[in-house]
Amino acid sequence: MSSTFDFPYEIDTIRADFPILHQDHHAGVPLVFLDNAASSQKPTAVIEAMNTYYRTIHANVHRGIHKLSEAATAAYEDARKKVQKFIHAKSRREIIFTRGTTEGINLVAQTWGRANLQPGDVVISTVMEHHSNIVPWQILAAEKGFTLKYLPVLPDGTLDLEQYTRWLRDENVKLVTVMHASNVLGTVNPVAKMAQMAHDAGALILVDGAQSVPHLPVDVQSLDCDFLVFSGHKMAAPTGIGVLYGKRDLLEAMPPWLGGGDMISRVTLEGSTWNELPYKFEAGTPAIAEVIGLGAAVDYLSALSMEKIHAHEQAITRYALERLAEVPNVTVYGQSSERGAVAAFTVKNIHAHDVAQLLDAEGVAVRAGHHCAMPLHDFLAIPATARASFYLYNTPQEVDIFIAALYKAQKTFAL
Repeated sequence: MSSTFDFPYEIDTIRADFPILHQDHHAGVPLVFLDNAASSQKPTAVIEAMNTYYRTIHANVHRGIHKLSEAATAAYEDARKKVQKFIHAKSRREIIFTRGTTEGINLVAQTWGRANLQPGDVVISTVMEHHSNIVPWQILAAEKGFTLKYLPVLPDGTLDLEQYTRWLRDENVKLVTVMHASNVLGTVNPVAKMAQMAHDAGALILVDGAQSVPHLPVDVQSLDCDFLVFSGHKMAAPTGIGVLYGKRDLLEAMPPWLGGGDMISRVTLEGSTWNELPYKFEAGTPAIAEVIGLGAAVDYLSALSMEKIHAHEQAITRYALERLAEVPNVTVYGQSSERGAVAAFTVKNIHAHDVAQLLDAEGVAVRAGHHCAMPLHDFLAIPATARASFYLYNTPQEVDIFIAALYKAQKTFAL
């Protein structure tokens, strides 16, 4: 069914770059990896960049004057410049390395939020958020006394922007914190529009880019977001590394979060002063190899082109949704016209975990559960969904294998 699919790049060449895709998932059963929203696979270029660092220039950064330290520092800071260019930040000082999206959100909550939020203030989040963009604000709200409100989701999977307009008009909103793309519904939220509306009301906006930065061109200048957070492991980079982008004036005014080495300018027994950006927020020895791996991933994605990656994923996702529509007793969640590369679904009379286990037996790796979005699943009145998610290396043939495995799962439960 997929022989006429038009790829925006040479897919076999791309797939050859990812070693893990060329192994059997079980004996004689090839791997079909459709769990990319949780974590993507890594190309050889990223793996080798980290290996080269450990083999040839490993040393701590920023603190040594010997050759290895200077080489490691240069590679580390070069990766920062690559990320700056990738998301179109004005300055490399606006790029803070974190352990991932979760840490980036917590950093903003514990620095900007702790300093600026108080009783009577309102923070707007949404029902569709990942737990990492709900729990930190709940913890802080319990301490500081501000109000946390959640935008509801409409039947098509989009946010209720009429309610958003009313809250911005009628409430003392200080911050909007919203995901760019849903990891369940696939909804791509209009964050540029939401940012303009927030700013017009005197509020800031934090954008969770975990499901957007790996998949489509993201320009923080065009979005005009005050903060953007994302994770490396979802964009062909290593685990344990992520990015917080913040507008420079905001970052300059924010107090540090973690204290220790490298984030200080001077330490005395009486007190300390802080280092300049971005180091004020990068205490201790950083994840040097992981940062270098992130830089290599940015190089890889940029060479391929985010526009082409997005086009490929859009086509693969459309094809997957068309094939899923053929399967009886399957419900797909989220119907917005602009959609990310995910398809969360349920199968009548089969629990999502059973669906995932049966698909796994056929070599198809999908996610099952609430996907760290329990409030959204409560809102949808379902305990769990299975989720197929796609990336730059997936093919329509893999979608066909996924659909065939889904039919087989239904047949198994019918016996």
